[in-house]
Amino acid sequence: MGFKCGIVGLPNVGKSTLFNALTSAAQAAVANYPFCTIEPNVGRVPVPDDDLDAIAKLAKSATIVPTVLEVVDIAGLVRGASKGEGLGNRFLANIREVDAIIHVVRCFEDELVTHVEGGVDPIRDIELIDTELMIADLESVERQLDAFAKKARGGDKDAKALIALFERIKIVLDAGKPARTAIEPSAGAEALHLPLMTAKPVLYVANVEEASAATGNAQSARVAARAKEEGAEFVVISAAIEAEIAALTEPAEKREFLDGLGLKEPGLNRVIRAGHKLLGLIRFLTAGPKEARAWSIPKGATAREAAGAIHTDFAKGFICAETIALADYLALGGEQPAKEKGRMRQEGRDYIVQDGDVLLFRFNV
Repeated sequence: MGFKCGIVGLPNVGKSTLFNALTSAAQAAVANYPFCTIEPNVGRVPVPDDDLDAIAKLAKSATIVPTVLEVVDIAGLVRGASKGEGLGNRFLANIREVDAIIHVVRCFEDELVTHVEGGVDPIRDIELIDTELMIADLESVERQLDAFAKKARGGDKDAKALIALFERIKIVLDAGKPARTAIEPSAGAEALHLPLMTAKPVLYVANVEEASAATGNAQSARVAARAKEEGAEFVVISAAIEAEIAALTEPAEKREFLDGLGLKEPGLNRVIRAGHKLLGLIRFLTAGPKEARAWSIPKGATAREAAGAIHTDFAKGFICAETIALADYLALGGEQPAKEKGRMRQEGRDYIVQDGDVLLFRFNV
């Protein structure tokens, strides 16, 4: 569906290491100096889904196709980026093109890895990047308000509504707060498509040393508190550990490695799931002998819109969606038992799909 998460942060916080681990390939240069990533790197990452695996087993599916998260590795921002410092203007343009932000914050000490600000302070780093983005957004808002005012004078009703929204946003930006704090929580897709960087939803990823991967540390706790205050998502990982896990090829080796660290699963799994949630997406499932597949759709999408995610013909000729709730499918042992127990139901085109629904579309073209 084209939704993208952009990985941002200061230089040397672990962004490219995280990206490489996410994509299980060395697609981004990793080096101990600023601007080692000059062009954004894009990867499509499968979303871990234990439910899909369980459904595939019950349906005896030959193949499993998870939904994917598209991630963009964006080179490190520095102080003054909004004024063109470093490679700021190009990087800011890359951030504008994504739908949500994965903000990697350094929460580990390592004298061998330089810090562009001279020392580790994750809250300072968050505020530094927020400030650069807010300065750029404020300039954009002021330009757009002028444009909307001209349209409003010409009788454009939409422009009048946008003036009210952008005036609220200007007030919060002037107060040193991101644009998303001026947007109602129910705005949903509106927030994703506003042409402002600080309107985008944020996932903070606290990158800690290996010893703190399972529990976090004092610095990551500060980031967690900041995320809670903002209503943002938050995950703790050790990018170094994730790189090691990604390099292991045997599942048994990975399990042994994780057990030794006291981890139930790779931190990347939590990053990917949180990123998917950040985009306001849910998934529905389809299952049969040939294939079990997860499909991403916006939260609040109808059955007809879900059908269209598979193929436009499904939406055009939509008749109904035969629906089994995920819990029923798993508890009863698959499609046929659910049908026999009366747990499969027919839903019309306006049915709001729930996360995890197992759907079979009937259509006629």
